[in-house]
Amino acid sequence: REDPLEKGKCCIKCLGGIPYASLIATILLYAGVALFCGCGHEALSGTVNILQTYFEMARTAGDTLDVFTMIDIFKYVIYGIAAAFFVYGILLMVEGFFTTGAIKDLYGDFKITTCGRCVSAWFIMLTYLFMLAWLGVTAFTSLPVYMYFNLWTICRNTTLVEGANLCLDLRQFGIVTIGEEKKICTVSENFLRMCESTELNMTFHLFIVALAGAGAAVIAMVHYLMVLSANWAYVKDACRMQKYEDIKSKEEQELHDIHSTRSKERLNAYT
Repeated sequence: REDPLEKGKCCIKCLGGIPYASLIATILLYAGVALFCGCGHEALSGTVNILQTYFEMARTAGDTLDVFTMIDIFKYVIYGIAAAFFVYGILLMVEGFFTTGAIKDLYGDFKITTCGRCVSAWFIMLTYLFMLAWLGVTAFTSLPVYMYFNLWTICRNTTLVEGANLCLDLRQFGIVTIGEEKKICTVSENFLRMCESTELNMTFHLFIVALAGAGAAVIAMVHYLMVLSANWAYVKDACRMQKYEDIKSKEEQELHDIHSTRSKERLNAYT
């Protein structure tokens, strides 16, 4: 019959080997990436509908790089980001498990090797680059938030100020070329229908949530950097301790061998 005390000790040992800091960072990374990718994808789809319905823009035939082609490219980039960081989060979590096991059980199954220290250093460098990349993504995501905030402000001002004739020209945001004139004013019927629709409000808030998700991913990268740096320091100290223990054990073994040899020599001389 299994001893409950031994079972409890085994559970405590297993729970002690879980890298909680890496687990929290992984959950935050997945939540941020999910918000950014999911809400960003739907916000881009809503942007396409707004441009086609209210600004009366159409896709350009051929291989011309227009705003709709750029939106499609951004969607594929979102797919790649979701897949890449799903795998990267798993790799960082596995690295946290192995590092925690190597630290807590120095002479057990996990031995600290030069390859392990190189892997930890590589993850630190890669995570730092990803943090810079997510900072760029966050800054880029703030641009559509700013654009939709201007559009939402114009819609709000038309309801507060009677007779105001405000216009929004897509050329000032670089969405269309200078030669094209895609302008919508408050006196037009399309503008009133757009402001009254829930599509504009939903797309605006989806971009805000996507921006928050990108910010959460940045925080997760910073958290990962702190965890990886701490693990690197622990592994480095544990490696030094391991070398010291190996040298000490070797010296003790040599002293024991010398003592045994002298004892045998004395015994032989006595006999």
